[in-house]
Amino acid sequence: MKPVSYYLQEQGFSALHAEQLATLILVASAIVLVVVAEIVTKKILLKAVSVLTRKTSSSLDDLLLKYSVFRRVAHMVPPVLLYNISHAVLIFYPDLIPPVQTVITIYLTVIAVFAILGALDALLDFYNEHPASARLPLKSFVQVLKTIVVSSGAIIVIAKLLGTSPVVFFSGLGAFTAVIILIFKDSILGFVAGLQLTTNNLVQTGDWIEMPKYGADGEITDISLVTVSVQNWDKTITVIPAYALISEGFKNWRGMSESGARRITRSITIDMRSVRFCDDAMLEKMRGITLIRDYLEAKTRELDEYNRKQPFYASVPVNGRRLTNIGTFRAYVVAYLRSHPKINSDMTLLVRHLQPAENGLPIQLYVFCNDVVWAHYEDVQADIMDHLLAVLPFFDLRVFQSPSGADISEAVRNLGRIRVDDVPKP
Repeated sequence: MKPVSYYLQEQGFSALHAEQLATLILVASAIVLVVVAEIVTKKILLKAVSVLTRKTSSSLDDLLLKYSVFRRVAHMVPPVLLYNISHAVLIFYPDLIPPVQTVITIYLTVIAVFAILGALDALLDFYNEHPASARLPLKSFVQVLKTIVVSSGAIIVIAKLLGTSPVVFFSGLGAFTAVIILIFKDSILGFVAGLQLTTNNLVQTGDWIEMPKYGADGEITDISLVTVSVQNWDKTITVIPAYALISEGFKNWRGMSESGARRITRSITIDMRSVRFCDDAMLEKMRGITLIRDYLEAKTRELDEYNRKQPFYASVPVNGRRLTNIGTFRAYVVAYLRSHPKINSDMTLLVRHLQPAENGLPIQLYVFCNDVVWAHYEDVQADIMDHLLAVLPFFDLRVFQSPSGADISEAVRNLGRIRVDDVPKP
């Protein structure tokens, strides 16, 4: 400073040499001061902060340390100090002050941007530890904030390099709106889609979704600003544009998971030639089935009372009302399902006929399994179908099955056993 220059002039230096020597002394002093600040900040304060963060119960400070937020903030102390003393150090060279401060400002801007980005990552990780993060993912919003921070930092750096105010760049963004929309089209669409998905709670991390157009059938593992990542059941990863979920639609199985039940819809196709009325022998055999014993007694009384009031020949089975083997089988299936420990009887439980066709009469089961785990669910419905297929012959019913090669071979062998004499003569 000037007192240093005056002192040097008193020692016999010329005014010019005194100013130059004073500037060198001040620059050296500034370098020493910055080095001391660097050592104090990084070697002492930063180490103390690291020790304190490990002793606290909160995980937020640990995440800030993990993402180097404290270290990047510590990097800002020496430049700030140098910026503030630049006027005093370069008092004899005022033309150098603006370039030096510009370089310092650019450096501080870059460090500040990295510090903010690290802080946002730390806050996102801290939020993801909370159970609400699955219902309300914030990764897309954090990515938008990162884009704003980086863009703002870039504008400040460019403005400083060009020697203009950043306000000029921000005010001129309106003229480049179309260009910006074109460049950031996916980000804008993804951000809007992310708002809709999050606000309406359409998807969460861990949801099972289906989107056949993109080959997606599995759990959502990540929801970002532009994409949604789905891990399919074959462990492949499908990446879907976030806006596609809104514009094209998808199936979300979360409702099934939250309800605690999963639907079973299976059909058994009955050979219609095996459907018939129940005779006394069949009724006597079926009375041994515990699940439908009460049903048979109540139904038999109901039919007997009805038939006694009608004037017809009881010896003809077509007259009046009669029990059928397929109707009794349906009653058995209903009773069996209601007694099954893995079937939720509080939800819809139907055993119904579908439209008869050339392949027989379909009997459809429409029930809900109370175990939504995929492997367990498949085991339950397989066990049910195994049992029902095994009991069909007990009701004198047959499953319709198209003739196979073995059936045709058996028919040919039977034809070969027929003797010529057994063929009826015309």
